[in-house]
Amino acid sequence: ILSEEERKKLQEPKDMYIDIGAISSAEVKELGIRPGDPVIPICPFTVLGTGKTYLAKAFDDRVGCALFIEVIKNLRREKHPNTVYGVGTVQEEVGLRGARTSSWVVEPDVGLTMEVGVAGDVPDVKKDDAQGKLGKGPVIVIRDGSMVPNLRLRDLFVETAEKLKIPYQFDMLERGGTDSGAIHLHRHGVPNLVIAVPTRHIHSHAGIIYRDDFDHAVRLVTAVTKKLDADTVASLTE
Repeated sequence: ILSEEERKKLQEPKDMYIDIGAISSAEVKELGIRPGDPVIPICPFTVLGTGKTYLAKAFDDRVGCALFIEVIKNLRREKHPNTVYGVGTVQEEVGLRGARTSSWVVEPDVGLTMEVGVAGDVPDVKKDDAQGKLGKGPVIVIRDGSMVPNLRLRDLFVETAEKLKIPYQFDMLERGGTDSGAIHLHRHGVPNLVIAVPTRHIHSHAGIIYRDDFDHAVRLVTAVTKKLDADTVASLTE
């Protein structure tokens, strides 16, 4: 029933709705559904291919939460000089709100945002739009729409990765940003970097990641965190 011109237009959120199969407001109430209730896609966690490729919903940013959980597990088994906080923030997509409030709670000396990166190894993404690829290691983000990272912190990650022979990639985003956009502006400024696991089809019902990229990111973040003693942290802003 759409005209040719209407078919070419991108749907605006205000023009979308979810049909739950009810025929009256009484039925909606009986189902326990209220205005403002969240809706999630049905997408069970699925192992694909050779067993190292994972498909699931909301990898952005459940991947980041999983990363810091594994890093903290590693750090509990090893000696290091730091107090480490892992924060699962909320409302990043609508204004970095959780990052702003949690920065006042943590008062970080160094911030690291663990994210998903846009994997460009699919037919509908131009090479220049996304450099990350599955299976090539974690992505070190050199710029996005909200932050240019602390270059000495970037160098520390690169040098650590090369010393430990951990594969890594560089990428940048012309638009969009991460929680680092708020954290690096906290008080007098906080050295920050984004480390990401390349992910196909982010912001859709199902994303795809590669297990080795995740494991390499955990290993890299763990190794760098162990190096962040007081002198190293001070050197980031000298």
